[in-house]
Amino acid sequence: MEQPIGPLSSFDYDLLVVGAGSGGQAVAKEAVGFNKRVLVIDPVTPFSEGTTSVLGWSSVTMATVRKLLHRASQLGQDIQDSKKYGWRFKETAAHSWGGLSDALLGHAESCVLGVRRDLTECGAAYLRAGWEMLATHVVEVTDTDGRKSRLSVGTLVIDPGERPRYPGVPGDREHCVTSNELFSRPRPPGRTLVVGGSPEGVECAGFLAGLGHEVTLMLPTSDLLPGFDLKMSQKIENHMLVHGVHFLYEHTLSKVEQIGAQDEGVSAAALLGARGGLRAPGGLRASLLSRDGPATQEDFDTVLLTVGIEPSTSNIGLERVGVKCSPDGRILVNELDQTSVDHVYCLCSSSSSSSSSSSSSGLGPHCPSSVLRARSGRLLAHRLYGGPTPPCDYCNIPLVLFTPLEYSACGLSEERANATFGEANIEVYHSYYWPLEWTVLPRDKNSCYVKVICHVPDQERVVGLHLMGPHAGDIVQGFSAAMTCGLTKRQLDATAGLQPTAAQVLTSLTVTQRESEAMMVRGNC
Repeated sequence: MEQPIGPLSSFDYDLLVVGAGSGGQAVAKEAVGFNKRVLVIDPVTPFSEGTTSVLGWSSVTMATVRKLLHRASQLGQDIQDSKKYGWRFKETAAHSWGGLSDALLGHAESCVLGVRRDLTECGAAYLRAGWEMLATHVVEVTDTDGRKSRLSVGTLVIDPGERPRYPGVPGDREHCVTSNELFSRPRPPGRTLVVGGSPEGVECAGFLAGLGHEVTLMLPTSDLLPGFDLKMSQKIENHMLVHGVHFLYEHTLSKVEQIGAQDEGVSAAALLGARGGLRAPGGLRASLLSRDGPATQEDFDTVLLTVGIEPSTSNIGLERVGVKCSPDGRILVNELDQTSVDHVYCLCSSSSSSSSSSSSSGLGPHCPSSVLRARSGRLLAHRLYGGPTPPCDYCNIPLVLFTPLEYSACGLSEERANATFGEANIEVYHSYYWPLEWTVLPRDKNSCYVKVICHVPDQERVVGLHLMGPHAGDIVQGFSAAMTCGLTKRQLDATAGLQPTAAQVLTSLTVTQRESEAMMVRGNC
């Protein structure tokens, strides 16, 4: 392993970065710019039985994979829509799961090569290995061949990865899959039970339904996307119902068992389900517990677990050197990303991003984006080696969910805005809108929706913006910059709309939610 040239010190490396995600890459590259000797360890972390994480499935790649899957599911509808625009096809279009899987794995592999190349070209050393803290400045590294070595490091920065959480019921690890394994399976998932109403589960249910599979989304409560804006969650749910996703409310998984042989040689014709959805060979029987009713059993081809994620912080020696963690395993840090040990730092962990980004925004328990991790990493490197640097600002962080009809938001949810400023001080401007490209298609005019949440005493400053429609993330990204600069409703109204784009609806909002609710009460809806 080639070591970059840097000033001599008593340590093997001035900086050890654990994690080759966007945050780890950013802090490593910036530190090299300060002439520091840097090693990046891409940890070998078990995902589930028989699988390990790869650098390619970092936060950067997972974000792009989510969008690629969303696009893959949209293309089927685009083919149908194209007929309204005069396109005719000689052959019937059919989806190939193997083709999609190959494309995604190829994308991940290109990301692996790209990250390795970027790190080595900038002068950082890279190592794929397991690791463990032995003492304050000493780590033990185990390479992929099992060879162990000890390294001394001046500063340690952890960019913690996450792994899927398992519900701990019989058959969950033997017969169920997570999104990490789903895309590398050679056969299509067929009739699928998606367990959990997390953002990941909602996205997976949406794109699988879009690819033609029969999907049931099982929720432990009656609410989809708990913690997100309630009205937007309800609109997402309604659209998914129309999209063909079945919902099973207030149910939990108690057992999964195999009931048929998994024959990879089954013909394509045998994969057609009773409702026309694609079916996978073999079968699984899921035992389901209802909150109020009796236990039931139902058969599926795939059981996909999306019950949440947990940090990969176990068995790495954190407790040995005094690094404190929360009960769920997240490393505790202050606003400067510093842990309870002076020279150990952690990016986007508990007490920074988790409290400031998710809790204060009220946009739900969503993982920090790859861009946010990268920004946090750059700032940390400058703080360590370049002098005083302000902490990462976790306010007005935009997010996007690749649901069948894309949803994006920035700022506060309506519930959090009311709790923070008082309902009387909040005005919500909203509107349904109809994208131009939909006007020649048989689409519901009331599918796409936007609302802007304003704090009235502060010159109607925009404190929350929510949009559900095509390319929602691209639209909200631009307005999030304006919100960071203190956007007000008056400034929004003064913005010239760009005809004939969908984004122009944000510049002409005149109806408030109070007015709409009053009209409904009077019977004028």
